[in-house]
Amino acid sequence: MTEIIRQRLQDSIRIKSEMAQNDALLLDVQKLAQEIIARLKNGGKIVLCGNGGSATDALHFAGEIVGRFQKERDAWPALVLNADVATMTAIANDYGYEEVFARQAEGHVNAGDILIGISTSGHSENVLRAVRAAKRRGAATAALLGKDGGAIRKTADYPIVVPCDTTARIQECHITLIHILCELIENEMQKAVAK
Repeated sequence: MTEIIRQRLQDSIRIKSEMAQNDALLLDVQKLAQEIIARLKNGGKIVLCGNGGSATDALHFAGEIVGRFQKERDAWPALVLNADVATMTAIANDYGYEEVFARQAEGHVNAGDILIGISTSGHSENVLRAVRAAKRRGAATAALLGKDGGAIRKTADYPIVVPCDTTARIQECHITLIHILCELIENEMQKAVAK
């Protein structure tokens, strides 16, 4: 057991270390942070969605944005499409599970918003359809992905791909990226308030 624990910690450190040396990925994260900040400054909101562990990551991200991450400040708007069980199950029953996020995006997403889909495979059909629906509404779109980024990478405006094939390691990197994004957003939004 000790060796498994040691190996998994080393695996997680290795992939994060590789990401830290990937200048293109770092620039992608910076660009996404800047886009989110611009949307929030202009009165837009963050809309998130994901399945399973990625659904939990979406909730975590929104909690840090609406509540606070590290600084006392005003609340900012974030909406999680996988949080509303009644709406999700109604849409799944009437239209199919592939439409549970797209249908909500049609109702909630505006041109000034940004939709962020989270998918470790990059192939989650309901997340892909949500990205497409948000684009039709004129919103910016982003995605936290894994593996090769899948179909969602080709569709989202700001795809961030964790270059790894192991779901658990991808999810660990996603939560790290979420925390980094929250820190960047708070820092820049606080500078704007201070001016």
